[in-house]
Amino acid sequence: MNDTYKHKGMRKRLAEEVRRKGIKDERIINAINKIPRHLFMDSSFLEFAYQDKPFPIGSGQTISQPYTVAFQTELLEVKKGDKVLEIGTGSGYQACILEELGAKVFSVERQKQLYLKAEKNLIQIGYNPKVFYGDGYKGMPAFAPYDKILITAAAPYIPDTLLQQLKVGGRLVVPVGKGNLQVMKAIDKTGENDFTETEHGHFRFVPMLNKKAND
Repeated sequence: MNDTYKHKGMRKRLAEEVRRKGIKDERIINAINKIPRHLFMDSSFLEFAYQDKPFPIGSGQTISQPYTVAFQTELLEVKKGDKVLEIGTGSGYQACILEELGAKVFSVERQKQLYLKAEKNLIQIGYNPKVFYGDGYKGMPAFAPYDKILITAAAPYIPDTLLQQLKVGGRLVVPVGKGNLQVMKAIDKTGENDFTETEHGHFRFVPMLNKKAND
């Protein structure tokens, strides 16, 4: 698990690029500067690890563009000690960003191969989010309620099951849309059955899939 001076230099440039694109939370910029993104990617993509682009990670999924990771994280408004549910573990990179901000992370992945790979990789890198193999639409009710919920795939709609697992005063961030372009939304839970919604631009995500995948 090498993290060389060259990697660190490229990572610093990536963090500066994310700042230039408008991310203001220095905690997030510092997390991007610290976490070795190349360790979450297949070796064939190592030379591209610190470009501000998404890349395939297998099972039809991608590791998100760093700016998109930072944007969603900033929108989530994570505070130290927050219990955060992430839907779509993928490579595990986003979970590590959340953990760097002091969150207690619970992450659900429906692709068995990605789940197994992320679980093993996270331990080797030294991060400890709780990762589960399951259906993201169902969330993780055993550990609810959550201060924040982050969906890292394009949802055709906002699952009511996830809204019910959110604390009153909590926030859910999700890209919503069935086409190639989604609207980033922040949903604030103001009462047991009361929500306010704001929109924050357009992004491209892989689709959020129904039901847990077969082994």
